[in-house]
Amino acid sequence: MRKLFFLLLCLSFSIVKAQDYFPTDKGVKTSEKKMFALTNATIYVTPTEVIKKGTLLIKDGKVVEVGKSVKIPKGTITTDLDGKSIYPSFIDIYTELGLPKPKRAPRGRVTQYEPSREGYYWNDHIRPDTNPIENFKFDNRKAKDMINAGFGVVNTHLHDGIIRGNGLIVALSPNSSNAYRILDQKSAQFLSFNKSRKSNQAYPSSRMGAMALLRQTYLDADWYAKGNMENKDLALEALNRNKDLVQIFETDNWLDATRADKVGDEFNIQYTIVGSGDEYERIADIKALNANFIIPINFSNAYDVSNPLLAQQISLRDMRKWNQEPSNLSVLSKNGVNFALTTRSLKSVKSFHKNLQKAIKYGFDKEKALASLTTIPASILGKTDIGNLKKGSYANFIITSGDIFDAKTTMYENWVLGDKNVINDMNIKDITGDYMLSVNNKNYDLSITGKGAKQTGSLKLNDKKVKSKFSFKDDWISIILNEEDGYTRLTGKVINAANVMQGTAYDTEGNESSWSASQKMQKGANKKEASKNKKKSDDITVVPVSYPNLGFGNYTQPKTETILIKNVTVWTSEDAGILENTDVLLEDGKISKIGKDLKSRRATVIDGTGKHLTAGIVDEHSHIAASSINEGAQNSSAEVTIEDVVDPTDINIYRNISGGTTSAQILHGSANPIGGRSAIIKLKWGENAEGMIYKNTPKFIKFALGENVKQSRSANGVRFPQTRMGVEQLFVDYFTRAKEYDALKKSGKPYRKDIEMEVIAEILNKERFISCHSYVQSEINMLMKVTERFNFNVNTFTHILEGYKVADKMAEHGVGGSTFSDWWAYKYEVNDAIPFNAAIMHNAGVTVAINSDDREMSRRLNQEAAKTIKYGGLSELEAWKTVTINPAKLLHIDDRVGSIKEGKDADVVLWSNHPMSIYAKVEKTIIEGKVYFDREEDKKKRKAIAEEKSQLITMMLNEKLGGGKTRVPMKRKDRNFECDTLEELKN
Repeated sequence: MRKLFFLLLCLSFSIVKAQDYFPTDKGVKTSEKKMFALTNATIYVTPTEVIKKGTLLIKDGKVVEVGKSVKIPKGTITTDLDGKSIYPSFIDIYTELGLPKPKRAPRGRVTQYEPSREGYYWNDHIRPDTNPIENFKFDNRKAKDMINAGFGVVNTHLHDGIIRGNGLIVALSPNSSNAYRILDQKSAQFLSFNKSRKSNQAYPSSRMGAMALLRQTYLDADWYAKGNMENKDLALEALNRNKDLVQIFETDNWLDATRADKVGDEFNIQYTIVGSGDEYERIADIKALNANFIIPINFSNAYDVSNPLLAQQISLRDMRKWNQEPSNLSVLSKNGVNFALTTRSLKSVKSFHKNLQKAIKYGFDKEKALASLTTIPASILGKTDIGNLKKGSYANFIITSGDIFDAKTTMYENWVLGDKNVINDMNIKDITGDYMLSVNNKNYDLSITGKGAKQTGSLKLNDKKVKSKFSFKDDWISIILNEEDGYTRLTGKVINAANVMQGTAYDTEGNESSWSASQKMQKGANKKEASKNKKKSDDITVVPVSYPNLGFGNYTQPKTETILIKNVTVWTSEDAGILENTDVLLEDGKISKIGKDLKSRRATVIDGTGKHLTAGIVDEHSHIAASSINEGAQNSSAEVTIEDVVDPTDINIYRNISGGTTSAQILHGSANPIGGRSAIIKLKWGENAEGMIYKNTPKFIKFALGENVKQSRSANGVRFPQTRMGVEQLFVDYFTRAKEYDALKKSGKPYRKDIEMEVIAEILNKERFISCHSYVQSEINMLMKVTERFNFNVNTFTHILEGYKVADKMAEHGVGGSTFSDWWAYKYEVNDAIPFNAAIMHNAGVTVAINSDDREMSRRLNQEAAKTIKYGGLSELEAWKTVTINPAKLLHIDDRVGSIKEGKDADVVLWSNHPMSIYAKVEKTIIEGKVYFDREEDKKKRKAIAEEKSQLITMMLNEKLGGGKTRVPMKRKDRNFECDTLEELKN
């Protein structure tokens, strides 16, 4: 590994500004240390400290003095900046400037499960040892782009891995060496949920896997720091060295921001979060994180909606994104979220100011904008000598013609470390405006636009455009007119402060004449312009945000109500059976009373005549409402939990409550024998993820048997186990190890905390329950025998399509069965499935539930339950129990939900007809006394969606007709997660 000193030594010979103690053979060594005074400027020392007619005195790359009455020493180079402004140069604290993009490791024929680095952590994607100084090479081209955008300092790091190592603070000074440019070679530690491109190690393959890996890494780093590991681990050593640095975590969406913060809070680490620009969608949750943010401003282009058929494919969610995201900075600022801005994700830095100006039009305060580019990024990094122009700070500043965030303002110079970088020559006169040009007895309209040396002009005669060529260079104006009667060439200069122009014209035959141009003076022009700008601002329409922010979202969250449902047929799912013409009172989120002729003065009364009231449907096996389902890169992923990736924005939540489902177990998939932990949720549409998860939730974990876990259909899987025999041995091995781990933990001796072993020990201690994906009777029998050997029982066999073959043994073991009603033959191990399965298990004394494992079936479970009447002759009440109280019993939540009983949660569904009829529709779905679905409100929502899409399409058409950029319409892929789904939803 090269030393920093050696690197700087090598670089020093190729730059202009060398270290003082280095010898030189290129001439005399004595150098003149210059002092500069910039006078009569409006100086923004900080965003809140502004000096009018002030002087900035700098020397040796630092601010010597700033103020109104600064004494200027003799020999100082003085520049009068009357009418101009000075701002601190901007800071971008999330870049990869000067660092090579990591090359992707070549892929082999088989999946890589082991690490490729020796002497480091067991996972290649943990790379805190990455030190960017080893590969840093100043990129003059990119630095120039940043300088031209007003940036003077960047924080750069290698964007690769989950833990990515430290960063460098670099001053964008082209004429310096790295010895001067690099202000801090350990500025922060960087993290993300994304794996390293340098390794193909499979784990983790999901967000929840990345979160689990981070947790275990932090635990291992602490264990290592205490001297408890015999081996040397360079990654953990680096992680411990970097623990006091600022921790910056990159995320892809607001959900990931909350997930990252969750991990940080568990280890008392407050991450600075790199956002994605969609924080406005859940601003209350973002504010509650109490984190600093780094926010990109890469706004989407409007969709090209000129083709109505293609426009129909665009989701309301994506249309809203285009409309709402420019307001993100304003929303964050008004809610007190502290954030810096970054050029991250911009295709070109040149669009940075345009986007920022758009954000300001959408309400972002200019003072806050300046702070987000100067003092805030400096404070996040813990630096006081950048981002301001106080005495002793680095002389990094921008000289402008005026308000730096005004589109008409010209940025002249960007000084970095006291070195001037010219962006636009400030000596070039600004002649932009509208003129009357007179030549050869004709009066033309001349319009000049642009900045500095790039000012251009166009001419019209009697409102008709004239072919012409305009140039303005070295204060000389040159115009060529190309008309029907020939060419006319004009040359001239600006003769006074009013921008009056005069010169000589030459026609095709060489005849000379005089020409002149005077700026048009329109009475009240400034007022008209101000009025025009105000009108533009007033014309901005931002559609309101709903929760979640897509079609059918709620603009206000449902409130707990007192509801009295009268004269309804009540399916209790209890011994009371089905009660005719009965009243049910819901109060304070609970079922308060059940009876006849109930009264309540404050209740909303619903007439239930001819209707049916049931407990909310409980789905024991679902994969909706999650960003990922499988962490399949290891044969055991007990360390992961679906609770980490609950996604409250899934439209399937709304579709499920429209079908009467109110609770569900979101299970890990079946990619490995020991899967991840479950999330048991209530389908509270519009709540955040935490608000959906059951309080004091029972602990569950997914196990799996059969074809999936032994990778029967995997082209490159070589992971153990590859046979059903191997699956059994894997269970025995993990239970044995967990037993030993638990014994050591309980002994009081020091032990390395292992999240995976902790979870499996909970199973052995009967604190966590197994839901096991199963098909074949031999494997079902095997797992029961293995668990009995370790003195505990399987809680639920899910799918269990050969359960009818071992129903008596299941009843004896005490395990429940959660099955499909009539699925069969969708793969080889399902060939023996029969639709009588549920009834046979029920008749043998097994608690039986009908589950979905499917986003569509889960909103029609009422009809799936009805099939058990046809296939097996279950009574209507027993059939209904298979989707209410039985799955609640299997999930150990039957004391709260699953039946209509006084004292239970007010999770009920009002049906228009017999609940198992194909004609039945859900009229209301109530969860804890809050109406989350109402059929009449649903109709209103559908109408509102159509109106809003029409409004947004009109806006997009106006954008296109106004010359704005557009993009091709895209249809959002609807998620469909099942047991064997391996991909994850990132956005």
